[in-house]
Amino acid sequence: MERTWLIELRIKLGFTQEHVADLCGIKRPYYTMIETGKRRPSVEVAQKIASVIGFNWVIFFDQNGNETILSIKTS
Repeated sequence: MERTWLIELRIKLGFTQEHVADLCGIKRPYYTMIETGKRRPSVEVAQKIASVIGFNWVIFFDQNGNETILSIKTS
């Protein structure tokens, strides 16, 4: 399932996928797969992405991750 919340947060910051991937020390194709929901990041990578973009990294592992981030954004 596509992580639209992640895409929206990245775009809101004006970051490209390449930029986020570089800051996290991962390859852009891997980051793209994380955004599209084809891959789940490791804890280490989730923490790096969350640090760069600015959210709680555990959302990647929460079954209701999309709903959680939406409620945070609208609060």
